[in-house]
Amino acid sequence: MSEHQPSLSARPADWPRSIFYVALAFSAFQIVTAAFHPVSTQILRSVHVGFLLLMIFLAYPGWGKGRPWQPLAWLLGLAGMATAAYQWIFEADLIQRSGELTDGDMVIGILLILLVFEGARRVMGPALPLICGAFFLYALFGQHLPGDFAHRGYGFDQVINQLSFGTEGLYGTPTYVSATYIFLFILFGAFLEQAGMIRLFTDFAMGYFGHKSGGPAKVSVVSSALMGTITGSGVANVVTTGQFTIPLMKRFGYRPAFAGGVESTSSMGSQLMPPVMGAVAFIMAETIDVPFAEVAKAAVIPALLYFGSVFLMVHLEAKRAGLVGLPKDQCPDPWEAVRKRWFLLIPLGVLIWLLFSGRTPLFSGTVGLALTAIVILGSAIILQVSSFGLRLAFWVALGVLCAGFFQLGIGVIFGVIGALVVACWFVKGGRETLRICVYALVEGPRHALPVGIACALVGVIIGVVSLTGVASTFAGYILAIGRDNLFLSLVLTMITCLVLGMGIPTIPNYIITSSIAAPALLDLGVPLIVSHMFVFYFGILADLTPPVALACFAAAPIAGERGLKISFWAVRIALAGFVVPFMAVYNPSLMLQGDSLVMSAYLVCKAGFAILLWGAASIGHLHHPMAWWERVVALAAGVSLILAMPLTDELGFGLGALVIVQHIWRGRRARPAEA
Repeated sequence: MSEHQPSLSARPADWPRSIFYVALAFSAFQIVTAAFHPVSTQILRSVHVGFLLLMIFLAYPGWGKGRPWQPLAWLLGLAGMATAAYQWIFEADLIQRSGELTDGDMVIGILLILLVFEGARRVMGPALPLICGAFFLYALFGQHLPGDFAHRGYGFDQVINQLSFGTEGLYGTPTYVSATYIFLFILFGAFLEQAGMIRLFTDFAMGYFGHKSGGPAKVSVVSSALMGTITGSGVANVVTTGQFTIPLMKRFGYRPAFAGGVESTSSMGSQLMPPVMGAVAFIMAETIDVPFAEVAKAAVIPALLYFGSVFLMVHLEAKRAGLVGLPKDQCPDPWEAVRKRWFLLIPLGVLIWLLFSGRTPLFSGTVGLALTAIVILGSAIILQVSSFGLRLAFWVALGVLCAGFFQLGIGVIFGVIGALVVACWFVKGGRETLRICVYALVEGPRHALPVGIACALVGVIIGVVSLTGVASTFAGYILAIGRDNLFLSLVLTMITCLVLGMGIPTIPNYIITSSIAAPALLDLGVPLIVSHMFVFYFGILADLTPPVALACFAAAPIAGERGLKISFWAVRIALAGFVVPFMAVYNPSLMLQGDSLVMSAYLVCKAGFAILLWGAASIGHLHHPMAWWERVVALAAGVSLILAMPLTDELGFGLGALVIVQHIWRGRRARPAEA
């Protein structure tokens, strides 16, 4: 899959003017509709897809690299916008004649499908369009298939109506989520990124861990975990933070493949880290109709275990190879970094509070975005004030504004932003701050293009599954093969996710597998949110799994190593990510499903101990180099701890404690002998 962005790789100021202004208009439309809801949800979805198509055809060539031929680009892009205009102008008529398409409806419906397929091909390559094309052909000709997969047959007009009109096809739930939650949170991350949040995270991680053993790799893990709180784009994280961390790791002795594996694993884990997580989390919440806070809550412990295991693997590899960190005087002061940019944490804190207090992601994202703009603009003004009293008064007023968000109303908040914009025009450095905000408004749509077009195209799969009912047939096959064996069904689902993930991004991977495999797990007694999280996790891990590991191949040119070799290291480093979902299925308390916090704490301890044993067995080092038989026993003890069978926990804890005690005792005996 190629995710080239030929015309959008430079700073926004260097983009072609046409794309710059289209992106600005795109952000303006999304913000206004999120704040004031002036149009119906159908119009919101259709215009969102129209803007996606316009930007894609202006920015991505049909073949090769470089800028597309502009006359054709404008023709195709405006055709995409025309499909949205048709939905808007004839909204009432389309509702009244629902299911009975006119010739004009057929033309617009077919045009929309063709443009979405072509737009997705330009952005993501051929894999996802081919898969969705197979579903489209199944809807048209599936009645000729033998056996249970044959359906009753549907006319061409029925298929076009299902996919191009209404809310069960291209304008389905994923497109709605992309047009609301996802776009707002991508824009939220773009504002913080432009304002220096990445620098804050990197300096903080560098200051705390850069001088420790294996410091550069630990910086990669911690900074990626922090990045995950504001953005959920794994491959993008590899390209951004990896430009700094991978060369640093290589300079201090890490093997190129290991350095690339650490960055790939850490960056993909950012999609697991609450509160923002990845776009999939919002789609999941909407699909299974639970508050987003429930999804984030279920992800907390597995995310911490995931990053804890990566950190441990880095530490053990550093100890094994005798790698040191940077000189402490070359590391920034972490608290100085916080002191300079602490105000950027205010929107993030408010966002977390809103999400976990029961507010909708749409409301939380709108408020978080508005507050981010207020903080960025306000800080530019207040930094020009020398009086401590006036500065304190400003931050107190901002606190009051935060507390009064619900009473003030979104109109008043946007009025405050407008006043700050005017004030910034007249203060020193204010215009540069305004430029940063404009860049963020333009940068957000660029990051939204791959996510948005994927959400639109997988609507083909959702529409066909809804029309034909093939999901229940597939689920029946999984149940039949598993023969009521939950473990076998989990393995089959995992393999499905990993195979699909070789060619398509996390979002369509989750939507496909959650549509056809998650119902089977639900029938086997797995709780709803746990079954969907299981699919979600392996959709992410597919980007690390050979032979097609997108994150690892993104890291390859930076590391100067083959992507396949990096992916083998990534799988070793992310070992806990492959096991924790299985543990959560057998005991959902690991995802905080249930009332027993004691059981959750016990599972965290058990999983943490298993991760320690696996890490030591994989690297071959704990307190000192491990003997081969110690590695075998440690691996067996770790496996025993994840088996949900009688006495396996006791056996795992016993074996694990025995091998660690023996290992330390053997090392202490060896020291006097060496002396």
